[in-house]
Amino acid sequence: MVKMSTLCTTLVGNKCPLLTVTNFASSPEAIARRRAICISARVHPGETCASWTMQGLIEFICGNSPRARILRDNFVFKLIPMLNVDGVVVGNYRCSLAGLDLNRMWRDPSRRLT
Repeated sequence: MVKMSTLCTTLVGNKCPLLTVTNFASSPEAIARRRAICISARVHPGETCASWTMQGLIEFICGNSPRARILRDNFVFKLIPMLNVDGVVVGNYRCSLAGLDLNRMWRDPSRRLT
């Protein structure tokens, strides 16, 4: 139901977690045909309510309700509970460890600075 891995490591070596949620009892071919849904939280470290929202989503999607089972049978969820790990760890409100607003870095990302 859930596989935990590391999306990447941060500037200071913290792990950025990635949860993959789906019905893994299906064949690999069936899983490969499913559409993926990617949801991330905490791009801005100060958005603490995003952690509660992500926790609720994880609890629901991993639960036993018929709706959750249907979703797991038909989709692969890629959940990133905390995208800006370094910013959260150092207590920044909006920026990464390098002082950059990651929501403004989409057009010209930098591996060195984010």
